[in-house]
Amino acid sequence: MTRLALAVGVVLTLAAPAHADNPIVQHVYTADPAPLVHNGRVYLYTGHDEDGSTWFTMKDWRVWSSADMVNWTDHGSPMSLNTFSWAKQDAWAGQAVERNGKFYWYVPVVTKATGRPAIGVGVSDSPTGPFRDALGRPLVENGEIDPTVMIDDNGQAYLYWGNPNLSYVRLNTDMISYSGGITRIPLTTAGFGTRTGDANRPTLYEEGPWVYKRNGLYYNVFAAKCCSEFIAYSTSPGPTGPWTYRGTVMPTQGSSFTNHPGIVDFKGSSYFFYHNGALPGGGGFTRSVAVEKFSYNADGTIPTINMTTTGPPAADTLNPYVRQEAETIAWGSGIETEAASEGGMNVGFINNGDYIKVKNVAFGGGATTFSARVASTVAGSSVEVRTGGPNGTLAGRCTVPNTGGWQNWTTVSCGVSGLTGTQDLYLRFSGGSGYLFNLNWWQFGGAR
Repeated sequence: MTRLALAVGVVLTLAAPAHADNPIVQHVYTADPAPLVHNGRVYLYTGHDEDGSTWFTMKDWRVWSSADMVNWTDHGSPMSLNTFSWAKQDAWAGQAVERNGKFYWYVPVVTKATGRPAIGVGVSDSPTGPFRDALGRPLVENGEIDPTVMIDDNGQAYLYWGNPNLSYVRLNTDMISYSGGITRIPLTTAGFGTRTGDANRPTLYEEGPWVYKRNGLYYNVFAAKCCSEFIAYSTSPGPTGPWTYRGTVMPTQGSSFTNHPGIVDFKGSSYFFYHNGALPGGGGFTRSVAVEKFSYNADGTIPTINMTTTGPPAADTLNPYVRQEAETIAWGSGIETEAASEGGMNVGFINNGDYIKVKNVAFGGGATTFSARVASTVAGSSVEVRTGGPNGTLAGRCTVPNTGGWQNWTTVSCGVSGLTGTQDLYLRFSGGSGYLFNLNWWQFGGAR
């Protein structure tokens, strides 16, 4: 961690029980989830609410990924308002999609030129970025927000967006231009439900559309009726309608007056992403992304889904005998992350008693050694390897030396015992007062 980071770092102090795994990120506030499945992982694109926000104060976007839906790797911020030289403010809800080996991230921002929302496109060769401005200008600009993108089976891509209206364009195969004009979808009560008490908005549609296709049916899942919002959905036989309102997906709940859906299928199951205000200090402007597993009804309808603190079961095990990034976390207490000099991110801002939980770790016949990549400016701290909880059974302890700098890395190793089968791992950090050390990665050795 840099001296500047030391000066400005703010830790989200967590009092939640160790078994809680929703929200899925605990060290920063996240919002507006947009999942993308690619090469056996879920990549999750989110907004980032600033600490202590009293408005939608958002300056960058974040990326996370998981192979098991419970341990999430922090990939940092590969795109921000500064990516778009023409953007003024409001790094709000977007969505990314892959096509022909490139990743396109559609996001709404307010422009310097007009002071109105417009949609820009970031592009990258990697799902984790860095992203660059694909156009140097907005792709579309009609004063509305919340893009969602869908590529149909025939290769035709569609970009939808809007609050208070719902519009779309047909994207060309380059994904950064479109053919024809902007088409507005009729917001009828048959298509999007009936709102009462607001003559200006007769339907339930509010914002945050999420359009996708499944088994020949097109779904439009959206934030409904402000405020507070709930999640509703409509279906259609085609990508542009006609839409039929189907009902509620997630009722109003969760201490945030907004919500935002994201739905994917992954490793044979279906998952619903949303946000709430469940973290300490959380609320309508300091939100956090969470996820639930669900099953479609036999007729393709979506069941009612409620928020939980437990989240979904693990979709896979985690292999501790290969290098695992320290920023791959199911639940973290007290820590933050930052860019590491060796690449990627590292866990930092570690104080005595902070910990990381990693779920469903497949130790097999038993681990015998533990190694960790660490950096510190103080001596005498340690990484405690535990099971059963952050204060559970101690399997081993590795001492961390003074390496001469927060980014001067060394590898420490120690023996461990009692780690067999598949169980949750807790890395608890101990030492004196102040920041103790940084952790870049870890790995076990022994039987498999």
